[in-house]
Amino acid sequence: MSTPIVLLLGFEPFADERINPSADIARCLDGEIIGGLRVVSGILPVTFAHAPLRLAELLDQHQPALVIALGQAGGRSEISLERVAINLIDARIADNAGLQPIDVDVLTSGPGAYFSTLPLKAIHETLKSLNVPSALSLSAGTYVCNQVFYWLAHLIATEHPGVRGGFIHVPWLPEQAIDHSDEPALSVEVMVRGIRSVIECCTRTEADLHVIGGTTH
Repeated sequence: MSTPIVLLLGFEPFADERINPSADIARCLDGEIIGGLRVVSGILPVTFAHAPLRLAELLDQHQPALVIALGQAGGRSEISLERVAINLIDARIADNAGLQPIDVDVLTSGPGAYFSTLPLKAIHETLKSLNVPSALSLSAGTYVCNQVFYWLAHLIATEHPGVRGGFIHVPWLPEQAIDHSDEPALSVEVMVRGIRSVIECCTRTEADLHVIGGTTH
């Protein structure tokens, strides 16, 4: 019997960056066995037209038990565990193909939002115990990251029942932060350790923790 797969996705660089930490993390963990799952990495294009297509191809090809999509969130100081994907694209900048859609649906016939099916509160507690900066987040933005998160949730709901999946944003790497007035950053070693623990937590957690995770603003 083959080893079940966790599909770990990252993105290519965008917005004049030479690297993307999400891709670096995915490549670092590719091939590892974590919690009984074999990590298979995939890199998505930062284009509205092709990212969902590549996502669907990878899901069909690998038939994973778990999918974790990573994206770069420059300026954030911690690993952000995204709770909600919204049915909206409002691109602040053009994608890598030069497209900049404004105020359009991710999927015209889709619901207004989907929720992550990862045990995010348990993951948050796990990361805190390892001293890896993390936070629960209610917004994956309105760019390609949110589009991929929404499509991932939609494909799980409609074509891949039983698969767990969600989206996690990671900060800049230190070498990127230097070019951005020394904004917050985390080393690739810390983020790889964190995402490895995320996968482990998912494999051992059936039901998420019932603890406070909301905000007042």
